[in-house]
Amino acid sequence: MEAPPELKNTFPTPPAPVSSKTYTIAGILTTVYGLDELQPSIQEVACLWLLHSRLATKSSMDPIAAAIIGDWNRRLQDGKAGQTPKGLIAASFDQRNHGSREVDSARNGSWRDGNPTHAVDMFSIYHGTAMDTSLLLTYLSSYVFPQNENMISTNLVLGVSLGGHAAWHCLLHEPGISAVVVVIGSPDFSFLMMDRAAKSKLKTWKHGPSSFFNSPDFPTGLVHAKAKWDPAGLLTEQCNIYMDRHIPPDKHEIQRLKPLMKRYFAGKRVLNLAGGADKLVPYKRTEPFITWLKTVTNKGGLFAEVDCVVEDIVFSDVGHEMSPGMMKEAIRFISEKLTGNVTDGDEGSLPPLGKDSKKQHKM
Repeated sequence: MEAPPELKNTFPTPPAPVSSKTYTIAGILTTVYGLDELQPSIQEVACLWLLHSRLATKSSMDPIAAAIIGDWNRRLQDGKAGQTPKGLIAASFDQRNHGSREVDSARNGSWRDGNPTHAVDMFSIYHGTAMDTSLLLTYLSSYVFPQNENMISTNLVLGVSLGGHAAWHCLLHEPGISAVVVVIGSPDFSFLMMDRAAKSKLKTWKHGPSSFFNSPDFPTGLVHAKAKWDPAGLLTEQCNIYMDRHIPPDKHEIQRLKPLMKRYFAGKRVLNLAGGADKLVPYKRTEPFITWLKTVTNKGGLFAEVDCVVEDIVFSDVGHEMSPGMMKEAIRFISEKLTGNVTDGDEGSLPPLGKDSKKQHKM
């Protein structure tokens, strides 16, 4: 099957495939990768949940699973997997209204494609993907390790585009997820839809946000859902980060945010990978929230005690795609999470950085 546009240039050389097996879990076809490659001597296992892009299917994540699991297994063989090595498997499934779960293909389209309910369709689909991840995470071990052969002790997520949006939801709303890799995704649904409404020249955008929100294009019910589930909507709705991110929250806002930050971010890690030339999910619509998050969780920040690590890397000449350099950073980040150590500069068998090697680490 042809790779979706977001993944067409990810692998200059296709990675060697790994084993895969498909299970029906809670009525959802779920492909699990790497079970046959698990070393018998290792009992503890990490699972990487792979969330595909809009209009793609779970099979599009096959090469990503192969590349990450293959690299990790080579680290195990070389004795570079940490003091208490884990095995690594991965899992993927079709997002709602995609692949085996497609009900109405028109609902996956944008405003420009003639879909008037684009905003609520998209948000509800990837919100549902995050919920499905939590559901499958709960029951996966009963299917793949029915005799307790191994124990899944760590769960991570990597999402691309639509899957990247969902990965942010997984990070916040699933306690069992300890780290996420967000590839060309956004934590700020309102800002993203404002950009698309303007570009689509919607009539409801005539007077900007005041006429757009609570309109048929962004109904009141969606406004409420966004405030409850969207990272930016939930955490920074009352902050002035878009007008002047240097204005700190007042004491009442700090008191509101303190338990939320502890609940949603304590001990978690985030790698955000963005394309500087991305027009579909522009980094300028993502950057305010990520800058705010890094500022308040960095050493000396308002919520530094939550021990959340946020990496933000922008590949300046990359559009809406997962480039080879992004793949390399994802492998590096996941291996660091699993080993508990920062890499020592030995890149082992990581894929070459590629033409997108010019990247910018954002504060």
